[in-house]
Amino acid sequence: MGSHVVSNAQKPHVVCIPYPAQGHINPMLKVAKLLHAKGFHVTFVNTIYNHKRLLRSRGPNALDRLPSFQFEAIPDGLPEPEVDATQDIAALCESTTTNCLTPFKELLQQINARDDVPPVSCIVSDGAMGFTLDAAEELGVPEVLFWTPSAPGFMAYLHFYLFIEKGLSPLKDESCLTKEHLNTPIDWIPSMKNLKLKDIPTFVRTANSSDIIMLNFIVRETERSKRASAIILNTFDDLDHDILQAMQSILPPVYSIGPLHLLVNREIKEDSETGTLGANLWREETECLDWLDTKTRNSVVYVNFGSITVMTGKQLVEFAWGLAASRKEFLWVIRPDLVAGEEAVIPTEFLTETEGRRMLLSWCPQEKVLSHPAVGGFLTHNGWNSTLESISAGVPMLCWPFFAEQQTNSKFCCDEWGVGMEIGEDVRREEVEAVVRELMDGEKGKKLREKAEEWRCLAEKATEHPCGSSVVNFKTVVDILLGKKLG
Repeated sequence: MGSHVVSNAQKPHVVCIPYPAQGHINPMLKVAKLLHAKGFHVTFVNTIYNHKRLLRSRGPNALDRLPSFQFEAIPDGLPEPEVDATQDIAALCESTTTNCLTPFKELLQQINARDDVPPVSCIVSDGAMGFTLDAAEELGVPEVLFWTPSAPGFMAYLHFYLFIEKGLSPLKDESCLTKEHLNTPIDWIPSMKNLKLKDIPTFVRTANSSDIIMLNFIVRETERSKRASAIILNTFDDLDHDILQAMQSILPPVYSIGPLHLLVNREIKEDSETGTLGANLWREETECLDWLDTKTRNSVVYVNFGSITVMTGKQLVEFAWGLAASRKEFLWVIRPDLVAGEEAVIPTEFLTETEGRRMLLSWCPQEKVLSHPAVGGFLTHNGWNSTLESISAGVPMLCWPFFAEQQTNSKFCCDEWGVGMEIGEDVRREEVEAVVRELMDGEKGKKLREKAEEWRCLAEKATEHPCGSSVVNFKTVVDILLGKKLG
């Protein structure tokens, strides 16, 4: 062996720790893969519950193939649920904050005591797992926080403390939630224009105790973020330029490094060892891609409400009949736990009625579906991963936001980025039918599709070229993690 080979002991070693929900694990895994491709030894830390789910959905040996990319698990402090579902978010936030720091520090000590891996030299943590900053400071290593919401959503979170100071939140009781109250203009968040209270992440407009837990949690976590070495967001400069600028004055340096899936597709071959590492907690069904291959361009509506949204049985039925009446072909992902408190049941008459022009499945490789030429529109809950994947595939959206910052994302899709139309919260089949038709065949739909196509080109520009903004920003983040002094 020549002397130029970097010995294992000198390799930088990053510990990546996502918040334990699907929409946070996926983008963190992408960051981890990109760092691995840049020569880092990676330890990826899930909760024990999600680690078990991963092994169930991906196969028992799915996570132990690569010596330089290892998976570890720590307890989340909650009793283990019976069903395969995302745990209650408020309970999870309280529990991770209270219970995860000690096992996390112990894990870092165990890693540093091993002689077959390099010592931990940096941490990339989810912004909602800010307790890890204590561990990073104790070890004296840089920590970068990855906030997985959109830039507008994160910007709103950063100003939650003002909602409390101004007496807008929490509400005394639910009766304050009038239409009038929801239309209160919010014009004091820098760089965010034309907002009303209803466009702000849901946790501020509530008297419900679990939302108040979330409100306080977010105020504490965004404040704590100021201790990070840097903050990364999964977006690109052209999309969120003004907001990213406004953040720089209140936070450590903020870098947009997305769309992450485009960077990953560019840097990492799909069939390589890291390329095949997946993190879906539900088993993906890939036969939908063969089905899409038989359809004409822009003819299929893709419907998926993400990994957390739950709806009532009635809402599910209204969506079903609206889709049926639109006469469009559609691909609909229905998670086993989509309907609150019961199994998602689709009316038999609906199945007969839509025979031959639909495919229903329980989980799918969404990125591939959205970039398939047959998909012409996306009916979505506007979670940030879904929204960004849609924008960067040039697919316009029908927005039905559910909670957290999805309302903010929907507002920006419809009014700022020009790529979406909203569906009323109180969903009715006639409205679903009308907006689906408008999106797929109408004038408005055509405009949204053109705009989405423009953003797609800009997303590619940011990630494909060596001078693309996200490529350059990612290099800077690598330097920060390597402990290099910048500027």
